[in-house]
Amino acid sequence: MKRNILLSVFSGLLLWIAWPPTPHTTFFLFVAFVPMLMAMENIIQSESVRKGKKIFWTTFLGFFIWNTLCVYWVYNAIKQDNPIAAIPVALIPYSLAPLMMSGCCWFYYRLRRVTKRNVAFLGLICFWIGYEYLNQTWDLNFPWMTLGNGFAVSYKWIQWYEYTGVYGGTIWIWVVNIFAFLVYSGLHKPRAKTMRIKQILALGLIILLPMALSVYRYRTYHEQVNPANIVVAQPNIDPYLKEHAIPVQQQVAILTKISDSIAQPNTEFFIWPETAISDQSGVNEDLVRSNPYYKQIQRFLNKYKNGNVLTGAEDIKIYNSRKTPTASPLEPQGNQFYDGFNAAINIENSAEVQFYHKSKLVPGVEELPFGNALSFMKPIFEHLGGATGGYGTQAEPGVFYSQSGIGVTPVICFESIWGEWVATSVHKGGQFIAIITNDGWWENTSGKDEHLDYAKLRAIETRRWVCRSANTGISAFINQRGDIVQQTRWWVKTAIKQDINLNSDMTFYVLHGDYLAKTGSFLAIAGVVWVLMVIVIARWKRRKVTA
Repeated sequence: MKRNILLSVFSGLLLWIAWPPTPHTTFFLFVAFVPMLMAMENIIQSESVRKGKKIFWTTFLGFFIWNTLCVYWVYNAIKQDNPIAAIPVALIPYSLAPLMMSGCCWFYYRLRRVTKRNVAFLGLICFWIGYEYLNQTWDLNFPWMTLGNGFAVSYKWIQWYEYTGVYGGTIWIWVVNIFAFLVYSGLHKPRAKTMRIKQILALGLIILLPMALSVYRYRTYHEQVNPANIVVAQPNIDPYLKEHAIPVQQQVAILTKISDSIAQPNTEFFIWPETAISDQSGVNEDLVRSNPYYKQIQRFLNKYKNGNVLTGAEDIKIYNSRKTPTASPLEPQGNQFYDGFNAAINIENSAEVQFYHKSKLVPGVEELPFGNALSFMKPIFEHLGGATGGYGTQAEPGVFYSQSGIGVTPVICFESIWGEWVATSVHKGGQFIAIITNDGWWENTSGKDEHLDYAKLRAIETRRWVCRSANTGISAFINQRGDIVQQTRWWVKTAIKQDINLNSDMTFYVLHGDYLAKTGSFLAIAGVVWVLMVIVIARWKRRKVTA
């Protein structure tokens, strides 16, 4: 048992070493699961009882190590008020995904008992895909550790994400690991030398062929020349001081000053970070044109004929009735209700103003998970003076259009992890992607670097430039191949500009989205139903015999 635990720990450490933003270690992803597969096989072949339970907890240890070492920075975002109380809260994101990963291994074991090993391996891949898709669709979503994200540093290897999205990477990693495990296991069995050579050659092809095709695509990909000048601002305002210590008017003045310092007469977009306009009372969407910050931005845009300011903002929308599940009473009488939004606003040299509401919210921070199921508690929250559902959202991704007709996909912070969400906006007309974020909550940790690296994947999937504005950094321009063309330093007040190429062509992934994840999830559900039916039938037979 001790050996199996060490194998699981070894897998967890290999996965951590291979994960972004660490450079030059991505190759370990191709063998990182092999020790864990060996541990599971040892348990399956042993004479011990309760093998499923042992597989579950043995694999959980490795997955917990990998997950915690990679997203340790989550604690930084919640420790401000009470560092001690934040520890058990942080254990939720550290533990939840590993529990589901171990569940995939448990289902693999149960499937292995009733079918051939190769079929069970196929089931393992589908169970894993199903877990990853669930982890981006349910109320406790946190798809940060989706396996396909692991190639974000070695993005030249996965240019074919324009066809598959990140789930193609997940499948590739598991197929290579399973095949490597089979090759390793075969070394200890009497087998013809030619068979071993064939297996090793096949393993090499599984790794090198997709990689070679990707590198070829990277070197031969050429952008269509369709330039637009973009300015990205990084005001470097401490996120813990934004709402209280520094007046909003002063923050907007900082943004206009650094933007103006490098702008050109033909600049099309000025991109400002998430919650750049962060007024405690919120910007009223219906009265935005009379808002002093809006007027301040309009004066700034006077000298830029085609200029647009795409900025993050905290805003509100007021209703005469409770129109949405997230709406809260505006006053004690309850005659009016409001929704608060973590929003993006596009302001131009006209009366036209466009809004987009962040819709992939951080569980527990920006939304109450399973709010519909807990709707019976709304009167209690309201009586205590609290909000009932966190931020409001919108059902579909949005697109902003400039006066000159340029379409831009607005993406707010956490949303940049959802490939299909971004791709849907691109499909609607986005010609480049604007990611606005505030990564200062995580402090100077690897979290900000991982977040930047993941943006490369969105560029490849959609073949769109990514213009990234981060309040404290790292801001960047990323081209259609995933290359970081420019980037800022962390915790520096600055602005950068770039002539990017707009693109209106649609990739296969933009057209079809997460088809691999949906297919894998369907097969996973079928596998789970099969396993549960076998368990129920077996127990029924045992009871019938003993009756």
